[in-house]
Amino acid sequence: MSDLSPPGNQPWLTIIGIGEDGPEGLGEEAKRLIASAPAVFGGARHHALAAQLISGERFSWQSPFARSIEAILARRGTPVVVLASGDPFLHGVGATLSRHLAVEEMRTIPAPSAFSLAASRLGWPLQDVATISLHGRPIDLIRPHLHPGRRIIALTSDENGPRALANLLAADGFGQSQLTVLEALGGSRDRRRSAISADFDLADIDPLNVCALHVAAGEGARILPFVAGLEDELFEHDGQITKREIRAMTLSALAPRHGELLWDIGAGSGSIGIEWMLADPSLKTIAIEQSPERAARIARNASAFGVPHLAVIEGAAPGALVGLPEPDAIFLGGGGSEAGVIDAAIAALKRGGRLLANAVTLEMEAVLLCEHAKRGGSLTRIEIARAGAIGGMSGWRPAMPVTQWRWTKG
Repeated sequence: MSDLSPPGNQPWLTIIGIGEDGPEGLGEEAKRLIASAPAVFGGARHHALAAQLISGERFSWQSPFARSIEAILARRGTPVVVLASGDPFLHGVGATLSRHLAVEEMRTIPAPSAFSLAASRLGWPLQDVATISLHGRPIDLIRPHLHPGRRIIALTSDENGPRALANLLAADGFGQSQLTVLEALGGSRDRRRSAISADFDLADIDPLNVCALHVAAGEGARILPFVAGLEDELFEHDGQITKREIRAMTLSALAPRHGELLWDIGAGSGSIGIEWMLADPSLKTIAIEQSPERAARIARNASAFGVPHLAVIEGAAPGALVGLPEPDAIFLGGGGSEAGVIDAAIAALKRGGRLLANAVTLEMEAVLLCEHAKRGGSLTRIEIARAGAIGGMSGWRPAMPVTQWRWTKG
């Protein structure tokens, strides 16, 4: 695939957003550019919408999509038009093309996005609405947005998307949420219908649709709060989990920043890596876990928390670390006392990256004390006590203390 190259004097690539109203929704300049282009790329639906304007050669999207990018780049310097749905830079082809072209090489004429069209139909201020694309992506991504009273507009993949959303809402305690399906917005098949998620019965849904959700939470609904240190009961685990209070302090010490990658070594239930990813959509986690049962459990937890793209590596460190992408931060929750694990983690860590290790056993604590003496960093002792019954009265029951070592690679 070609890299960015110095631009010429004029843009040669034009990306034109087109709606379901076809040429009627286009300006004169966009119509002229389509009509005069010797090559027009787009999906079959785009070509059908603009058929009366196109005089040049038509190229439909190929699979894999990278082939189409290569075909476009092969025409660099000659006029090319790419047809896209709505706003090409909102979950669209514009974002993909911009990774291969300098901005001076292309121009964009956007149309209203599906999100904008849906919000205007519903009278929902778009700045107050959560927008998410589920087109070709896991439906679990909706889960972190499910809060009482929240308004969400979700772009789906096909006619089955609305029912799948309704089923997810009902299963997680949001069955009384109103789900509005807006189909083929702006075109001759434009239609809007609503149903309560638990009683969803809409049929004959157009494959081109967006779903608008007004979330209502029932008793026991699975709501994911916007804080670090989620309740332990929300996670599936076998006892191998960083407890809520310790988890909150651990995530604070890891201090996630935009776009960073975390290695969670000895991930157990995956709670640290999952909450790392919940902090911001740009964050990524690779969970390393040697137990097959726990590795499968991490994947289930990741889906249940709306971060299904968390990567799980089944294997034991340090061997399982070989060849993995370079991390910005590393958490050692288990297996850190094994020979070579900390050295391998430190070697892999980016310059300026953070390593955080928690110890509850004397053996692991001894390792951390030694590393602190050798490398510096900071040591913290965390002790938590919870009130519990003592006979007919109450008293404090201390949890096992945790020694935490934080180190930054210089």
